[in-house]
Amino acid sequence: MLETELVTKLKQRDEEAFKIIFHDNQKKVINACYRIVNDKDAADDLTQEVFVKVWSSIDSFRSGSKLSTWIYRIAVTSSLDYLRAQKRKKRYLFLQPLYGDDQKQLEIKAPDCHPGTLMENAERMMVLNNALNKLPANQRISFLLSKDDEMSSKEIAEILDTTVSAVVSLIHRAKKNLEKILHKYYTNTLNN
Repeated sequence: MLETELVTKLKQRDEEAFKIIFHDNQKKVINACYRIVNDKDAADDLTQEVFVKVWSSIDSFRSGSKLSTWIYRIAVTSSLDYLRAQKRKKRYLFLQPLYGDDQKQLEIKAPDCHPGTLMENAERMMVLNNALNKLPANQRISFLLSKDDEMSSKEIAEILDTTVSAVVSLIHRAKKNLEKILHKYYTNTLNN
């Protein structure tokens, strides 16, 4: 079924069209949310929220852009809103006692790998995730959409509601900042 047909049917509240759109975009949305919030449970919840918003606001979809781009924009916006809400909660965290760390770590599973290699890969992933988390949100999102999802600068510009030249600049600054952060980390690690 063509995208225009799907959108038309979805605007008519056709559940089958929604199921197709959900099936075609679910993995991309959950990955986008996870890369922004770094929490699997939150990414799962946000993915559900995104598709509720798709269902409820399909009438505002402009047919001039791709449906997947519109869905990505909702995912990115929802994820950034979630992070802002978490920052507000952290401001008041000092008022409550801390009982433990609920943060989940990304697991890397490779059954045929040597344990030393697994540990090395996990460490590299942790270092890279930490470096990515130090980037400003717009740089991190632009970089991840470009590298992980192999999106063009034009697609990223549509998702972030900005210009192509701004996206190119964000990706360039993200690369430079990652280089600085990783250089500093490995220089300190090797010198200790």
